[in-house]
Amino acid sequence: MSQELIKTSNLSRNYYLGDNVVMALKDVSMTINKGEFLAIMGPSGSGKSTVMNLIGCLDTPTSGQFFFDNFDVANLSTDELAEIRNEKIGFVFQSFNLLARTSALENVQLPMMYSGADRIKRKEAAEQVLRQVGLADRMDHQPSQLSGGQQQRVAVARALVNNPSLILADEPTGALDTKTGIEIMALFQQLNSSGITIIIITHEYDVAQFANRILRFKDGEIVDEEINAERIDAEALLKDYGNTQPKEVNIA
Repeated sequence: MSQELIKTSNLSRNYYLGDNVVMALKDVSMTINKGEFLAIMGPSGSGKSTVMNLIGCLDTPTSGQFFFDNFDVANLSTDELAEIRNEKIGFVFQSFNLLARTSALENVQLPMMYSGADRIKRKEAAEQVLRQVGLADRMDHQPSQLSGGQQQRVAVARALVNNPSLILADEPTGALDTKTGIEIMALFQQLNSSGITIIIITHEYDVAQFANRILRFKDGEIVDEEINAERIDAEALLKDYGNTQPKEVNIA
């Protein structure tokens, strides 16, 4: 059985602005295997956000082939793409995207509400993943009562709750200080060690160094690939800070 999770062939995405055509992605062919920790990096306008939207089934390509877990998804309907997103993909964003007046426990349950899971099952699953990300004592806290790192852990727990094949993280450390960002990368490395495929979208080379493989995009194309045989061990790096626990920072 194939170990490929994502395979694209000549994948392109054009956007039309009046009479102008913007070629955001140009004939991209790549393979991402199950259990990989991959970083996709590049500057603004490089195509990394476009490829993230395609991989995450948030958009459809203009041309080319795209297989997700051996299933052809390039020409699926909006409803079919939504079903794949909810069942197979967990998303983590730079801005956390948590509901402000809702507890961590309730925020994490949201994807299961969309999938129609019953209340007891939702609560049990949300409690389990919050414990997994180190927030057993913060389940009833609202986002304003949590540090930035804790809010991102809630977002990671929400991404985990439907047991996805893939976690897709868009600039997940962009709103965090250096130490807290390393803590989040340590969490991603732990999840990857358990078998979950992780893809990080970033413009920072330092962040990409936590991944096992790096794809660099420029002008809508892959221009370089790096196998990161000596990736940074986030847990080991945290020892330099003298504390591996999440940093408490009260934010407004």
